[in-house]
Parts: sequence; C-alpha cells; structure tokens
Amino acid sequence: MIRFAVVGTNWISHAFCEAAQESGRLELVAVYSRTLETAQTFADEYGVSRVYDDLDEIAGQPDIDAVYIASPNSLHAPQASLFIRQGKHVIVEKPMASNLAETEALIALAKEHGVVLLEAMKSRYTPNLVRAKEVLATLGPLHRASLSYCQYSSRYQRYLDGKNPNTFNPEFSNGSLMDIGVYPLSAALELFGIPKSFTASGQLLDSGVDAHGSLTLKYDTFEVLLSHSKVSDSYLPSEIQCENGSLMIESISRFKQLTVHERGLPERNVSLHQSDNEMVYEAHHFADLIEQGNYDHEGLEKTREVSRILTEARAQLGITYPADAL
Repeated sequence: MIRFAVVGTNWISHAFCEAAQESGRLELVAVYSRTLETAQTFADEYGVSRVYDDLDEIAGQPDIDAVYIASPNSLHAPQASLFIRQGKHVIVEKPMASNLAETEALIALAKEHGVVLLEAMKSRYTPNLVRAKEVLATLGPLHRASLSYCQYSSRYQRYLDGKNPNTFNPEFSNGSLMDIGVYPLSAALELFGIPKSFTASGQLLDSGVDAHGSLTLKYDTFEVLLSHSKVSDSYLPSEIQCENGSLMIESISRFKQLTVHERGLPERNVSLHQSDNEMVYEAHHFADLIEQGNYDHEGLEKTREVSRILTEARAQLGITYPADAL
C-alpha cells in the first residue's frame, strides 16, 4: 500500500481521496492545510489522525511515500519541488505549473531524485479516451473538430462584487485557459497529437486573467477549435467530424459518453463503462508508475507540451502572472 498525504482540502481533494480508496492501492495517512482546524475537519472524514499546517514538517515525514497536491496553480511548482527534494512521489493537479519553465524544472528535478511526477489530468487515463481513439480510426479521414468546456464559476459573482477571489486573481496563475481550457487542450493532444501551429483568442477581465476564449490548433489536413469559459455554461457535446461519420463526446473533461453518427444509420452509443469517479484511473496509473519505478514516463512529455502551448497562448493574449518573473 502506498502511503500518501494530501495538500489542499477542497472538493477535488475529496474526489481524489475517494478515488484512492476505490483503487485499494493508496492509503491516506496525513493532511495539510493552512490551518490545523481545516486539516482536522478534512482528516476526520477519512479516519486520519495526522494533520499539519507546516509544509516542511509534512514533507519531512519518513513514512509518507507520496503526496497529492491540489493547491492554487501558482503553488503547484514550489510545493511539488519541496516534496520531490524530500524523495516523495508527487501527483499534482492540472496544470502542473504556472508556465513551461516551471514544468520543465519539475520534470528534471523528479528524474534527478528518482521519484514519480504525474499531472492529475483525469481524462487522460479514462477507458473512454482509449475507446475514442479506436472509434475514430473507423470513421475515415478527420476533417474538423470542436472540443468545448465552458463552466460558470461559483466564484464569479464574488469577483463581480469586488471580492477578488483566487480563481480570478493572476497572483494564483488562474483564469479560464489555465483552469478550464487545459481539459480540451489535453484531450486534443491525446487524440490528434501535437499541432503544427495554433492561435489563441480570449476576453480578459480587469484583474488581468481571461474570462473565456478559444484556441485553434492547426494540423496538416484539419483544424481543431477549443472553446473554454469560466463565466458561462455550455450544454453541447464536443464533436469530431470525420469523412464517414462524427463522434460526439459528452463532457470532454470526463469522456463521460461517446456517441457515433453515421450517414443513413441510427446513432450508436459506443461508450465503455467507467467509474462515476474518473479520478480512480489516474490513481491506478500513479500507483503503477511508483510500483514500476517509472520516473521517465510518457505522461511527462505530454504535460510538457500542454504547458508549452498554455504558456505561448497566454503570451498571445497578453496574460502574465507574477510566477512568470521568478
């Protein structure tokens, strides 16, 4: 059993801890939060007694094998670096870091210390992503694709009220592209590979982060449009148009359901069964990498490419973070 700690006590931390329990391969043994009270409240739900409000102290615990980091984006790199230097395996929420330089530094550091570093991009490890690749191979040449993830932020009204929440504050390396757009971007790279070029567009808020936007990825014979938003909802599936039919993907962040439309034929649900908590697949993958001692896995290069495009797209949009100057 791999003993892990969690850094951050929000809803996604709960989702990962439940996925870890479901996997049967990861055991939560310690919780970190900025206050011991918050850490204890979280820990009590999982029968965990060890809580910390000091990162150096928890990172130095010899009986902790790994850590799951779900702090604000700007803290991912410094916190992951701290745990890596203490010999801990690290799974860190997407995006892995604020920019490409931080991402590359983390990858190099993990290899140097012989530990697993993994970006918690849950869709990358779902059965239905693999299934989508299989189905696309049967539909003929690909001509166009539109991948969308638009979700109204529960904290947007606080921003409008002038309360400057973390989710719309550049100090925390946030915004629609980084928080939401990373999902369709990662999916596109999984399904279609690295684009020859891309262009970014978006609408910036007064705080300096983007509210919504799009990326157009250009390949040799087709284009892929990625749409993202933190200030509006979309109820449309993503669509991949091939010569002999189209594949519809419900919830690009989860690959929840796959539907095929072919001319003259009834639509077909081609989905595979998935756990209701898709994070269980990344938990299994993380455990696999640790048990195999695979510190130079292919996921690192995929994460690096995502980070490269995010960083260059922000440059096109004029979005800068304090972390970029470090």
